[in-house]
Amino acid sequence: MMPAANPWKSYRQISTQTAPPGQLVLMLFDGALNSIDRALLGFNVMEIGERNTTIHNNLTRAIDIIRELNHSLDTESGGQLADTLRNLYVYFERRLVESNLKKSRKGVDEVIPMLKQLRDAWSGMLTRQTADTSQFAAVAESWPSNHSRAT
Repeated sequence: MMPAANPWKSYRQISTQTAPPGQLVLMLFDGALNSIDRALLGFNVMEIGERNTTIHNNLTRAIDIIRELNHSLDTESGGQLADTLRNLYVYFERRLVESNLKKSRKGVDEVIPMLKQLRDAWSGMLTRQTADTSQFAAVAESWPSNHSRAT
């Protein structure tokens, strides 16, 4: 007997295959934030093994998504915005890796508001159905330069 198909998994697979590129980026932002939210729940777990597994698995998933966002950048046509985003994604990745290794919320708490701001700017841009990326660029470039440099 074949196991029943998971309707959520089927829906998610179809939606990612049929979504336009801009919507896929939004889905990546949402996926990273959801994984980070689940990792945050792990910091409240008392049992050490479960705590570490929950934090590790979910931060690793978020890091993988941020890497995908980084690799999807078109630096040739994206210019300074693509360079700024690349540096931010590298920074986000580094802070999440540090949080995962130390099982500390510090880096996670630092990344969340910046990632949410990028996500909201991207969503707003898609909602207006315009090619103007000025709001998204302004958000990405508004943070202090030490956040956008990989060290």
